[in-house]
Amino acid sequence: MAGSRILALDYGTKRVGVALSDELGWTAQPLETFERRTLDRDVAHIASLVAAHEVGRVVLGLPLQLDGREGPAIQAMREFATRLEQGLPVPLVLWDERMTTKAAEDLLIAADVSRKKRKGAVDRVAAAILLQSYLASLEPPPAVRDWPEPQPDELTVESTHEAADHSRVSAGRGRRTRHGRVSDDQMG
Repeated sequence: MAGSRILALDYGTKRVGVALSDELGWTAQPLETFERRTLDRDVAHIASLVAAHEVGRVVLGLPLQLDGREGPAIQAMREFATRLEQGLPVPLVLWDERMTTKAAEDLLIAADVSRKKRKGAVDRVAAAILLQSYLASLEPPPAVRDWPEPQPDELTVESTHEAADHSRVSAGRGRRTRHGRVSDDQMG
């Protein structure tokens, strides 16, 4: 039975960073970094994390180049993704991971983490950044209208005199009127 948490993986040539969401899917926390061994052992380890943390979905970082094209790192990651998908009882989602490692390094440097400690933490922090990006994409868009309907006594109505002054002051598109508003129309 699949759980509600989401596990994210920042796949690297030597290590895999792992992050985990909370049960509500709002936040991402770094979980661990593990050294890669063999494909089968790596998949088995991730499957054990899925079971232990009641994970319902796994997100794997897709290492695209800055311009969005697939780079040389994609080939090894695709083989890993294929094996991982076969070894997991939950869906696998590929997610753009551009700049997550750089963002993680910058975050750890800003937190004054030593170079030695950064090496072990950067992969799991990158996985958390990747996961937080994925979680943000799942949020429903904001409601189209969050504002209450104005009541008739709250409506602003310009008098004929103010409208005449308004048209004389704003002769050009996008110029400020004497009331500090920006006019969009050609006539004012």
